[in-house]
Amino acid sequence: MLSTTKSSRWGRILTLGLTLALSLALFGCGPAKTETPAEAPKVEDKTPEPVATRNLVLASTTSTQDSGLFDVLIPAFEAADEGVKVQVIAVGTGEALQKGRDGDADVLLVHAKKDEEQLVADGVGTERRDVMYNDFIVVGPDGDPAGVAGSADAAAALKKIMDSGATFVSRGDDSGTNKKELAIWKAAGVETPSGDWYKVAGQGMGDTLKMTDEMGAYTLADRATYLKMQKEGAIELKIAFEGAADLLNQYGVIPVADAKNLDDAVKFMEWITSAEGQEVISKYGIEDFGGPLFFPNAK
Repeated sequence: MLSTTKSSRWGRILTLGLTLALSLALFGCGPAKTETPAEAPKVEDKTPEPVATRNLVLASTTSTQDSGLFDVLIPAFEAADEGVKVQVIAVGTGEALQKGRDGDADVLLVHAKKDEEQLVADGVGTERRDVMYNDFIVVGPDGDPAGVAGSADAAAALKKIMDSGATFVSRGDDSGTNKKELAIWKAAGVETPSGDWYKVAGQGMGDTLKMTDEMGAYTLADRATYLKMQKEGAIELKIAFEGAADLLNQYGVIPVADAKNLDDAVKFMEWITSAEGQEVISKYGIEDFGGPLFFPNAK
């Protein structure tokens, strides 16, 4: 029989052994070491930077605006010249040319060739190029009470209107159309038309046509604006005289020398006189009118 002292000693040894065995067991069953996963490689953002918008101020005539040409021409140019946004100022040619002189426009599209060439000669425009043409027409009330049909030329037609006492409405806004009208009167021997029969609208082409229609009068109009407004039912005027050599309506483009955005002004000139721009012009009007409203003639 073991002594009390020996028994106590073996008890302590046994207890230590069990404790050690339990510790080892617990250590061996502990959670496995988890490795930190490597970071996924960063994917480079290849989204293109947005193109900054550049504003291009185009001063042009009410006829190019009222005819609807800009509705197709401007979007086509903006698509070709990425980042540019065209702001159109539609006024009479005289005012458009003045905006060029005042530095309020970058590029001009107008129809008064003599004045355009003078603008370039004065150093305001860098150069002038032909773009397109159509023609002017004399329009009036149904039945042609002044009897202008069959006149020898536009000068003779306007003279008949004056002599008959029929009302004639002038744009009177120093536009290309107004300049052409006054040149025709001069050719007819009338330096300054005046009298109760001669009314001055002081308006753009569209508004002048409406006023003429309301008054049962005659006026000189560009064919494109007239056809568009007639098709829309805005006027009932009829073509009284057309086709004469003195009714040619030529348009030109001019970048302004001191333009705030001269680069895009030159691009606009180059584009509108290129095969692409000329094609847009040549197709405008065919679907709705059976033929083009403007005829491209850039050289």
